[in-house]
Amino acid sequence: MTAIQSVLRIPFMWLEGWFDWAFGPRWNPMYYLGGLGFFYFWIVAVSGLYVYAFFDTGLTEAYDSVESLTHGQWYLGGVMRSLHRYASDALVVMMVLHMVREFAFDHYRGARFFSWITGVPMLWLVIAAGITGYWLVWDELAQYVAIVSSEWLDWLPIFGEPIARNFMHQGSLDDRFFTLLIFLHIAVPLILLLVMWIHLQRISYAKWKPARGLSIGTMLMMLALSFAYPAVSHGPANLDRVPQQLDLDWYYLFAYPLVDNWGAGTVWALVFAGTLALMLVPWLPPRKARPVAVVDLDNCNGCGRCASDCPFGAITMVPRTDGQPFEGQAKVDPDVCVSCGICVGACPTAMPFRLFSDLVPGIDLPELTALQLRDRIHDVTKNLEGNARILIVGCKHGIQSGKLTGSGRAAVDLPCAGMLPPPYIDYVLSKGLADGVAVVGCRAGECQYRLGQEWSEDRFERRRDPHLRNRVPRERLLRVWRAPVEWRRALADIEAFQANLKTLDAPRTSAPPKRRKERQS
Repeated sequence: MTAIQSVLRIPFMWLEGWFDWAFGPRWNPMYYLGGLGFFYFWIVAVSGLYVYAFFDTGLTEAYDSVESLTHGQWYLGGVMRSLHRYASDALVVMMVLHMVREFAFDHYRGARFFSWITGVPMLWLVIAAGITGYWLVWDELAQYVAIVSSEWLDWLPIFGEPIARNFMHQGSLDDRFFTLLIFLHIAVPLILLLVMWIHLQRISYAKWKPARGLSIGTMLMMLALSFAYPAVSHGPANLDRVPQQLDLDWYYLFAYPLVDNWGAGTVWALVFAGTLALMLVPWLPPRKARPVAVVDLDNCNGCGRCASDCPFGAITMVPRTDGQPFEGQAKVDPDVCVSCGICVGACPTAMPFRLFSDLVPGIDLPELTALQLRDRIHDVTKNLEGNARILIVGCKHGIQSGKLTGSGRAAVDLPCAGMLPPPYIDYVLSKGLADGVAVVGCRAGECQYRLGQEWSEDRFERRRDPHLRNRVPRERLLRVWRAPVEWRRALADIEAFQANLKTLDAPRTSAPPKRRKERQS
């Protein structure tokens, strides 16, 4: 599984790098695949309501009303129909790309399984909504879709009478057929909207809408496509003859030629097996459980920053239970926590300068405690020499720190760059452990835990607490947000930073204090 992910991840990284170069991270469509899917859904909904206002639910009237809308009102109705078609196709593309990308970047396992398994039925609901939409046009393509769909459904032993009997000849249908189709075509998207809402329930700060410029740009592209290549119908449906030539919409009707050639049973087996495989993917193979964040009430002041910064809503504030004069305390849900450590970076009590008390913050990560991080920093920097010594704080999911270390450079790796409390940078520089600090994390939009890069930048720029103190010389801090495939560029950034440090005056330092023996947490 890991090998497949690695193969898929590389082209995504290169493509996203090109989009970053062309449009910038804020308008990079690859970072908003889910949000673009939501955006296209609303385009489909609005354009569908307009088309429905002029649609007649009759056996002969359905086709005529769509044709009148397409050609008689081409300047608006025809554009709305085309938008409805192209946004529907784009929705499928965004959903598939979103799922593949989440799989490639390993954003679907462990506590994140919920979003994955709720995303699978969304895909089939979109397909079902699109298929019922093609029936409503009642042209030759709709006739083909109706016949093959009914034969496909008849294979399942759930109907008393075969549905295909309704399409044996031209007189076998009546207007109630279109009334039922209209109900299905409206009900399925409403169910889809409910599942979309459920899909986001375990995600904080979900990017469910793309940047305004990206939305406007994609909208203009679809409008241009609607004028240049308007959606049109085939000839009117006639059950007394077989259509000879059809232009399939492969985004929605990809399975229909398979039903014709392989049979309904084989295609149902593929559908059920494929769906089951997708639902089981988060547990194939089983993921080793990692220790989740732990709250220490003796040091928790109930500020709520950890709950605010958690990307997955794993931390909530609850009433105080230990009698201390604080309004609340943090509580970690172990079923939702992904052990990223971003909460530690948000905790104001994660203060490495402590001299007379144990370094135990209000919330900590057993996998790498705040005390262990401070000790590790001391260990890796003690042998650095020269006047351009650099401590590299890396991310385990980003560039391998071994590719960046070298003469005068040492590294410590965190589960996420967002785990680094800003006071640690102050501590390293003020205690003379290094002449500069380089924080190396995932590229904007590719953070393994979604918000690590963003929250780090906000803390360094004093937009988010706990922020970096004013006394910290900014010229001695380097932020490198790059993808693993860009490790050579990251190394060049660090070497240039190191060269610049040699030109700066020596920083004021104080001798590292004698630290008392502290308890491990």
